[in-house]
Amino acid sequence: MLRIEKRLAPASSKTAIAGAAALAVIAALLVCAVLFALQGANPLQAYASLFSGGFGDWRGIGYTLNKAAPLALIALGTIVAWRCGFAYLGFEGCFVIGAAAATAVALAVVPDRWLAGVPFAVFLPICIAAAMLAGALWAASTGWLRARFGGSEVLMSLMGNYIALLLVQYLVSGPMRAPGGLPQSARIPQETWLPLVIEGTRAHAGIGLALLAALLVWVLLRKTPLGYEMVVAGLNPLAARNSGIAVGRRVLQASLLAGALAALAGLVQVLGVQYRLLDGMSGGIGFIGIVVALLARLHPLWVLPVALLYGGMSVGADSMQRATGVPTSITFILQALTVLFVLASPWLLRYRVVWQSPRAAAGRPLGERNG
Repeated sequence: MLRIEKRLAPASSKTAIAGAAALAVIAALLVCAVLFALQGANPLQAYASLFSGGFGDWRGIGYTLNKAAPLALIALGTIVAWRCGFAYLGFEGCFVIGAAAATAVALAVVPDRWLAGVPFAVFLPICIAAAMLAGALWAASTGWLRARFGGSEVLMSLMGNYIALLLVQYLVSGPMRAPGGLPQSARIPQETWLPLVIEGTRAHAGIGLALLAALLVWVLLRKTPLGYEMVVAGLNPLAARNSGIAVGRRVLQASLLAGALAALAGLVQVLGVQYRLLDGMSGGIGFIGIVVALLARLHPLWVLPVALLYGGMSVGADSMQRATGVPTSITFILQALTVLFVLASPWLLRYRVVWQSPRAAAGRPLGERNG
């Protein structure tokens, strides 16, 4: 006999947490299987084509890595900000600001410009520093207002997204516009592109930057006094102040680092995929990165596998549509259900399934059996 009973305290082991998340993903897959069946498609064939499109060959893996890199960087920025209690939502703005700064530096490599002839080993650190500085200052404006005046960072950062998007729209329609009718910058020189990491694919070195950033963020939050103070300030600002932690300063530092990481995602997109600044190039990636952070439960080392899964599903959506004829919107439904179920999965940690033989159950006292 199987019965479900409530735990005295929620399970907290890594195995239990991972198991609950896995069950949530399986539940999302089962719900979407019903949608596939209603469309007259075989759910097994649909899922096979979905995941084979993103992971079935090196070409798909390359596109998956390119999708995952900026998502992981934005998710890491989310983790830094939210762990410090800074509920920042302006990563879309930081992304495009970083992309604009990276484009401006890359275009300076052309002849007769101030970086003309500079080797890639010198160009890349300069470009990274410029993009991260631009994103850090953009996010820090909200962090400073929050620390100085106590305003709502949620509202300020959301409004800041629109300002950043309109600013980039102005740049590609005016000062940085390339000849032609499209709102875009000139194509950056090929010598500024991120190097490819898998032969025969378009997978670029941005995934390496994301991996390095994940390790550094994990070390910062788990192994350094600064990271400890950030986390404590996020968990209990009042207790942090009483223990001598400068909460306002830690919020400002978290906003600087979060904005820099999101801007680095913009650099990766420009130097590795788009090769120019485009109007509307973000496509909501700043908010999708937040979803990746939530699915990773704000853990820096879980960000990469979650970003790879999310990126692979996005890449495989077209393959699924070709194989089964179902609309790609079902993929977005699957992603949304996965987020909802994973966020609700801690409920499963409060209960456990107990197996008991009928004979043992019959031998229990009547009151206990009924209770």
